Amino acid sequence: MTAKTMTSSAVFSQLSKEAEKPFDLTSHAALLNGERLKRYVCSSPCYNLYYATQRVDDSVLGLLGQLAADCQVVEQFKSMRRGEKLNRIEGYESENRQVLHTASRDIFSASPCEPEAFARTKRELDKLTEFLDDIEQGAVTGSTGKKFDTMIQVGIGGSDLGPRAVFEALKAYGKGDRKAFFIANVDPDDAAAVLAKVNLETTLVNIVSKSGSTLETLTNQRLVEHALREKGLDPAKHCIAVTGEGSPLDNPDIYLRSFYMYDYIGGRYSATSMVGAVVLGFYLGMDELHEFLRGADEMDHLAEHPEMRNNLPLLLAMLGIWNHNFLGYPTVAVLPYSQALHRFPAHLQQCDMESNGKSIDRQGNRLEIKSGPVVWGEPGTNGQHAFYQLLHQGTEIVPVELIGFLEKQYQLDLTVQETTSQQKLVANLLAQSVAFATGKNENNPNKAFTGNRPSLIMMGRRLTPRSMGALLAIYEAKIVMQGFVWNINSFDQEGVQLGKVLADRFLALMREQKKDDHSLESYMLEIVGEAGKCC
Repeated sequence: MTAKTMTSSAVFSQLSKEAEKPFDLTSHAALLNGERLKRYVCSSPCYNLYYATQRVDDSVLGLLGQLAADCQVVEQFKSMRRGEKLNRIEGYESENRQVLHTASRDIFSASPCEPEAFARTKRELDKLTEFLDDIEQGAVTGSTGKKFDTMIQVGIGGSDLGPRAVFEALKAYGKGDRKAFFIANVDPDDAAAVLAKVNLETTLVNIVSKSGSTLETLTNQRLVEHALREKGLDPAKHCIAVTGEGSPLDNPDIYLRSFYMYDYIGGRYSATSMVGAVVLGFYLGMDELHEFLRGADEMDHLAEHPEMRNNLPLLLAMLGIWNHNFLGYPTVAVLPYSQALHRFPAHLQQCDMESNGKSIDRQGNRLEIKSGPVVWGEPGTNGQHAFYQLLHQGTEIVPVELIGFLEKQYQLDLTVQETTSQQKLVANLLAQSVAFATGKNENNPNKAFTGNRPSLIMMGRRLTPRSMGALLAIYEAKIVMQGFVWNINSFDQEGVQLGKVLADRFLALMREQKKDDHSLESYMLEIVGEAGKCC
């Protein structure tokens, strides 16, 4: 059976018809506390997905399940995990690669999906274990013989956003004597702010770049190395690299160690590879790192379940398809009611929009339908005092994905007015979901809420390394599954290349000209004119 596209599926027109009059949440408010709430829940080892506050009914869910089956979403996901080359555009030059980020955590089974990738993952994790043991025992130290207690990760894009989001989420589980920082922006103030916080004598610098040639990363690398030398420290005794095998950074003469990333793992999907594992292993320890990987692996297995309503990532993906393609909502807000996840929406912005911000299909044809939505978000309850006004009463309807936990990470909490802070946090999450759905009738139009604004709740017991791994894998699977429905290549990122090329042109012209010989206006006009000729 050949996979259909979304528009060639027999249910496409039926879903379009259903979208003309979607389920009315305001007329069925009582159902939210009754049978509907009990039935519209999808369970997994770490999370329950509650979706009674989506504008769907059994008929729509059945059609969405059929659409996923027609597009062979689960079958394509299985093929991806087993090494099929899905990073390609038929008939056109493309990266033509396997997509094996799931192999970076497929280490717990006697029968891994892709044995060669498994062997590479195992080898790199063994290298990391040995290296971290050497640090712990003082066999590897900095220039002055002091033990390392701090790591700075220097990278950008996927080498920063995912690892940083996970690190921030799991700060509560760090080894007591360890610290970690990240430098990404080529803005020198970013590096200066981090360097002002650390003792370079006890700092290990992790340079992360697959190609070994990323301009922002190399610039920041030089800046950090300069800071080390100014302190009389040898960069070769303080720097390690995560890079492609054989890249310029893979050099034992100038780095304590090199750990490898592979072409079949895209940067935005690399948090569970060495890109994230090195800094997380250093900060958390290997036991907690393995728990993080285990949570992701468990969700990868669940994502292969054939039934949509028992497959949390697939259900999340298809609800997103319904909201975006059939109800016509252009954005989605991911709102974690957990301060620890404050960088997670930023990671999802890259992971989703770099993956699914495409306008051609896998055959090189212009798309007939909308592909990826704009993704954004901030933690609650902070957002409630910022942009929730628009979410409740604005003319733009924004589907909302709320993420919460019943228990706190730290022991600090206090009962105020007979409830704890954690209870207040969860109460706010639940209240927002109901308010978005049911609205409020009011004679004063300024105080009226129309409701029928879809949301869902992803609720976990506690944010731990295992549940963080699961959360990461849920959204990675959601993103690639939606790409399968849209019939696009979610694994390349040609759209980021043009800006890089133009920046190189600007830099070349800047080197040739004296900035102080021109007014800013004439200088910029000349640069733009010359750059235009170059392109």
